[in-house]
Amino acid sequence: MASGAEIPTHTGAIIARKPGGAEVLEWAELPLAPPGPGEVLIRHEAIGLNFIDTYFRSGLYPWPGAVLIPGAEAAGVVIAVGEGVTLKPGARVAYLERTGADVHYRVMPADRLFLLPDGITADLAASVLLKGLTAEALVSTVAPVREGQVVLVHAAAGGVGLLLGQWIASLGARAIGTVGSAEKARLALDHGYDAVIEYRHEDVAARVADLTGGALCDRVFDSVGKDTWRGSLESLKPRGHLVSFGQASGPITGFQVSDLAKGSKTLSRPVVFDYLTTQEERAARAAALFHRLADGRLKAGAAARYRLQDAAEAHRALESRATSGAAVLIPENPSL
Repeated sequence: MASGAEIPTHTGAIIARKPGGAEVLEWAELPLAPPGPGEVLIRHEAIGLNFIDTYFRSGLYPWPGAVLIPGAEAAGVVIAVGEGVTLKPGARVAYLERTGADVHYRVMPADRLFLLPDGITADLAASVLLKGLTAEALVSTVAPVREGQVVLVHAAAGGVGLLLGQWIASLGARAIGTVGSAEKARLALDHGYDAVIEYRHEDVAARVADLTGGALCDRVFDSVGKDTWRGSLESLKPRGHLVSFGQASGPITGFQVSDLAKGSKTLSRPVVFDYLTTQEERAARAAALFHRLADGRLKAGAAARYRLQDAAEAHRALESRATSGAAVLIPENPSL
């Protein structure tokens, strides 16, 4: 095993022993094994915060074991490698998994990692990887966006929403966003959106009809769920495609397949991990994201920063929709 630093035997971690609200999150010290063949040991510098973390914590998504370590994405530095690994200690890397990132140190298979290009900081990578790869898969594969189309995006001032607005505009399509406040409306308009609807004061489907001269939308990207899905369907033109990729307001209830019949509309419920199934696919999608960040077609603002130990506070802020853009958890003084 090659090492660039003293190898820790334990790691600080955020864990949950039972599903529930943010109060179930607690701090723990867990044993840490050295990397085996094909594995590397990473010292995390930044960990992404995403709604999927709250879905696992609440029990909405099934846990991988009896105790949950939340966290889908992180970025850091390789400090030790196992047999057969070509990466060297000191390499800057990031990764995207369903859970397990809310730790100071983590052992990971080397072939699951993304090498970070120059100019992509740990904070940026940890705040943008899940959101950016989600946006890339949505517009390129799930419901491909073409020049001249009209696309409605809910939660336009959220992490994925801000990236989607820019990505859609760069493809020559028109992005319309929904937000919950005037402040968030201004933010969305600065990130590629042609028009923004404040859903608390306006009927979304009616405003979409006004904004499009009655033509409605080709695509709707909806990460809100329960509160928005019906308006999303009403905002679609015939043969339009609704993509439900999250449920910030709760799971969709009351939907029937026959709801799609009016206008022969279609619905998909993608999960980004199913679009990252091979090393080649992961590399291609990450390259598309990093290139757009590097050439300025995508701009990601500074992420809000919380201490890893304050993960419960960060979860509460996310679920209350008090955040705009991205947020990261920062490990402090990891113990050896």
